[in-house]
Amino acid sequence: MHKDNPDIGPKPGKPFRVQHVQQYFAAGRPLTMLTAYDAITARIIDSAEIDMILVGDSYGTTMLGMSSTVGVTLDDMVRATAAVAAGASRALVVADMPFGSYESSPAQAVDTAVALMRAGAAAVKLEGGRRILPQVKAIVDAGINVMGHLGFTPQSENHLGGKRMQGRADAAPALVADALALQEAGVFSIVFEMVPAATTRAAIDQLNVPIIGIGAGPDAAGQVLVWTDMSGMQDWKPSFAQVFGQVGAELKHAAQSYRDAVVNRTFPAPENYHEN
Repeated sequence: MHKDNPDIGPKPGKPFRVQHVQQYFAAGRPLTMLTAYDAITARIIDSAEIDMILVGDSYGTTMLGMSSTVGVTLDDMVRATAAVAAGASRALVVADMPFGSYESSPAQAVDTAVALMRAGAAAVKLEGGRRILPQVKAIVDAGINVMGHLGFTPQSENHLGGKRMQGRADAAPALVADALALQEAGVFSIVFEMVPAATTRAAIDQLNVPIIGIGAGPDAAGQVLVWTDMSGMQDWKPSFAQVFGQVGAELKHAAQSYRDAVVNRTFPAPENYHEN
C-alpha cells in the first residue's frame, strides 16, 4: 500500500508483486530497484521498502571478482537467488538468467527460468530483443514473469565493442523496435541500460510497460542501480550512478576499530565471555 495512494501497492505485510509494478506505473509513481546477492544485504534493502531486488549477474563482477558477467553460471545464480529470497520478504525478487543459459533454445530458456523460480525468484530477466523472442515467449507461456533488458547488455560486451552507449541516433529505431517486440512477447517491464534519454523518451511514447532505467535518463518509469555503486563500497563508480552513503568507509572504520581493540586487548571485554 503506497502511503500517498492506498489503492496501489501491496497491503501491509504482503509482498510486492508484478501487478503492483503495473499499478505504480499507471499511477505515475516511480519504481525503485536495487541489486542484492546475499540474504543480509537483501534484508536491509527490503527493510528500506525498495520495490524490486535484482539478483543480477553483476554478482560475478561485484562479489566474485570476475572481470565480466560472462563467467557467471546458472549454479552461481541459483545460489545467490536462494540467498536473496531468504532475506527479502516484501520486495519482488528478479533473477538474471546468466550467459549461456538461454541462448540455445526456448526449452533451455524455460529450464533455466524454472530453476531460478524454484530458488525463490518471482521473475526472471534476460538480455536481448528480437533475437531472443522465442525464448521470451516460451518463458511467458510457462507462466513465469519476464523482465527484458535492452541497450548495453553486459553479457554481449565483447560483441558490442566494450561498455558503450547504445541506441544513439540512427540506432534508436531498432532499439525501440526491440522494446515493442518484447512487450508483444509478454514482458512486464524492460531495463534500459546506457541508453540516451531521448531514445528512452521515444520508447516511452510507444510502450505500455514500464522502463526501468540505469543510465537511461530521468524519464524512465523506475531506476535500478548496483547496490555497491550507490553505497560507496568501491573507489570507482559508473558515471550514471550516484553515491547515497559511505558504507565502505564505515566498514573499514569498523574493521580498524576491531583490529585496534584486539591488539590493545580491550576485546574481548568481560561482557563478551564467561570466566567459568
